Amino acid sequence: MHQPRTLVDKIFLVVKGLFMGAANKVPGVSGGIVAFVGGFYEEFIYSLQKINAKAFKLLLNGRFKSFYKYINGTFLVLLITGMLISYFSISRLLDYFLDRKELFVWAAFFGMVLGSIYYISKDFEHWNKKTIIAGLIGLFVGVSISFLSPAKENDNLIFIFFCGIISVSGMTLPGLSGSFILILLGNYVLLLVDSVNSLYDTFAEFINGDFSFYKNKARMQTLTILVVFTLGSATGLVTLSHLLGYVLKHYKKITTAVIIGFITGSLGVLWPWKKSIFKTDFLGNVLLDTNGNQIILNYRRYWPNITSMETWGAIFFIIFGIFILLSLDWYGKNRTQKKQVRTGR
Repeated sequence: MHQPRTLVDKIFLVVKGLFMGAANKVPGVSGGIVAFVGGFYEEFIYSLQKINAKAFKLLLNGRFKSFYKYINGTFLVLLITGMLISYFSISRLLDYFLDRKELFVWAAFFGMVLGSIYYISKDFEHWNKKTIIAGLIGLFVGVSISFLSPAKENDNLIFIFFCGIISVSGMTLPGLSGSFILILLGNYVLLLVDSVNSLYDTFAEFINGDFSFYKNKARMQTLTILVVFTLGSATGLVTLSHLLGYVLKHYKKITTAVIIGFITGSLGVLWPWKKSIFKTDFLGNVLLDTNGNQIILNYRRYWPNITSMETWGAIFFIIFGIFILLSLDWYGKNRTQKKQVRTGR
């Protein structure tokens, strides 16, 4: 039975969805980390688990209120609303800063992930032979992923559906960046840049009373790709949530250890000091997306120049990122204490 949410709780849930959506778009950052640190990871997984045969039976029988309550609808609707808003607002803002202040953006995320490692591991008191091995496996896999080379773009619809299933791993598995996996699969630009921009442009034209987009073959193909990708993502969310729900229920300590290791390994992807490898044509000219931004394929990492002011600026943002996570920790503890005082516990 879920506790009733206050208006403040609902607003914060939308805000968490905003951050989760933004994190999912940035290569190397996992939306699952936001869920884990935000304290709603297990509710998110178990709510998705409720989208099952019983839920569809309630829906088909017209019992909409029972269906909504069964799947924890308020929670999912508010969270997904935040994510959708993010894709058309915060994610575009992130694109802007990644284009102009890339080092500082990566530094802030690097600090936030460092802080999240502390946040998750500080209360984990179950280190033993099994959990240490599990943590090391998670670390090895996380580090290994950061050294893989990207494939070429592939717009085959079956492959796009598969990309959708894989991409949501970042929402359900803390530390595994769905957007970085899309880079490795070669379809990050197609699915998280071109497709989203096409949808945004279509909505803008629709609102302005321009319905000519359906005559644009390239636009319709991109929108078709987005629909198939979305279906794959929805399928992945439901199937992965059932698997993770089972794992969390029966192997919670080992799963947490793997997540800690995996997030630590993902720091290799987030290392701030890296040079972008851009998508080019056969003549070597850098290609641009529909917004005129250079299309990033992957990154080449290097050690910073400690005497550079830019390096110290990046270090400041790493500390700032850590501070954000420590502030969340403080906020969570303070809020819990206030609830306990109100309830007399």
